[in-house]
Amino acid sequence: MNDLGRSGPRIGFVVSGAVGNAVTRNRVKRRLRHLAVAHVAETAAAIGPEKVGPEKIGPERIGIVVRALPRAATDPMEVSTDLASAWHDALSRLTASERNRNGVAL
Repeated sequence: MNDLGRSGPRIGFVVSGAVGNAVTRNRVKRRLRHLAVAHVAETAAAIGPEKVGPEKIGPERIGIVVRALPRAATDPMEVSTDLASAWHDALSRLTASERNRNGVAL
């Protein structure tokens, strides 16, 4: 369980003024939040019950920060594929670094 009593990773969104006005920024955050929900289960499943990192931090203690670029407001159809690609890359790096620490061949 994380600080809020929920399991799974914590997710934060950074949407700067360069993305647009307040209405546009909030729309981008809502879209990202909706898309990220699908990836949270994937993250917990990929990490599994074993712990990650040298401090043996479980999936409920992982923090994920998503930074939206201005293109997120001008090309909303690409946000889904961009987020999925970035999420997959980050998850691959996380699990690969743990395998390397444990001496498991890739």
